[in-house]
Amino acid sequence: MDAAAGGGKVERRYRATRSRRVVRPKASVPPGETRLEPGRVGDEVETFRAALVSRVIGQQPAIDVVTEAYQIFRAGLASSDRPLGSFLFLGPTGTGKTNLVEAMAEVCFEDRRAMLKIDCAEFSHSHEVARLVGSPPGYLGHQETNPYLSSSNLLRYQTADFPFTLLLFDEIEKANDALWQLLLGVLDKARLTLGTNKEVDLSSCFIFLTSNIGSRSVSDILAPRLGFATGGSEPEGRVQQRIEDAVLWKARRTFSPEFMNRLDHKIVFHRLDGGQLAQILEIELMKIEQRLARRGEPIRFVYSARARQRLLAEGTDPEHGARPLKRVLERRIVFPLARLIASRQLVGGETVAVDWRDDFAEAEFVLTAGRAMVARAG
Repeated sequence: MDAAAGGGKVERRYRATRSRRVVRPKASVPPGETRLEPGRVGDEVETFRAALVSRVIGQQPAIDVVTEAYQIFRAGLASSDRPLGSFLFLGPTGTGKTNLVEAMAEVCFEDRRAMLKIDCAEFSHSHEVARLVGSPPGYLGHQETNPYLSSSNLLRYQTADFPFTLLLFDEIEKANDALWQLLLGVLDKARLTLGTNKEVDLSSCFIFLTSNIGSRSVSDILAPRLGFATGGSEPEGRVQQRIEDAVLWKARRTFSPEFMNRLDHKIVFHRLDGGQLAQILEIELMKIEQRLARRGEPIRFVYSARARQRLLAEGTDPEHGARPLKRVLERRIVFPLARLIASRQLVGGETVAVDWRDDFAEAEFVLTAGRAMVARAG
């Protein structure tokens, strides 16, 4: 039997299998009744999701779980004896873990800093946890210690439209075990006892924990081995799955089972590709223009393709993601602009072309339109 005949049998067998598939009709709805659609999202929640998507690039799964928790809160179905949601954000550095929480604060409260942010690197010793809950009676400074997680602080940013608090524990793996133990009760019952024996209610909190744990494993997966780059030979989906498995395995080895089980969601952030990094660059460049607009008349910038490529090449990499990008933009764009403004070469209302030729060490700024009279006189 030749190959064509064999291929024909396979084709016929596939068609026969396909023809036998049973298409189940939708159940009919009795007259006077309406089929509900649980998959639909309300306009307010969809607006919330879209606002996060515009600010956080390439992390749709993380945005989805945050949006679901927000939707449960808006529907009034959140449990009264647990936090509104608890999230452990894992994955490579520079992928937007902290940025997602800051974006939520900006969307809800119009301020990226409208949250209680705890840098866990400052709580590497057990006695430092007293700064969060206050010193117990009998200890020196008991009356003077103002606990950070007090009721007044938890209510600081709440509004009538958004009566909740964003509580962020940044780089949780750097904290002492005493802080992890403290969080067990918070994640389970949304209750915290201060040093004054006063109980604080955290049921109106979204609690976020970020961690760069497993970064070494991620570096090993992304690094070339024996002269062959794993990222080039493996499909992107396979690489991401290996990263996710390695990071979750490391998290389970680091944190206790009871700690992990109290978390609602454990999300591994995706590695950012070239297109997503380019989107982040556009967002950061827009922020620079917004900063200039706040000081007076705005200045418009037109960046050449090679200027964008040079900024991306210097400000991003597979291991650190977009984390170095802000520093590079400060050094390559903001510092020169500050000198141009201080010397009154730019006063506002101009259009500036930005280029960065391959044989130049610094970016070029060329005034193309809208020079103010004051600048011309200077």
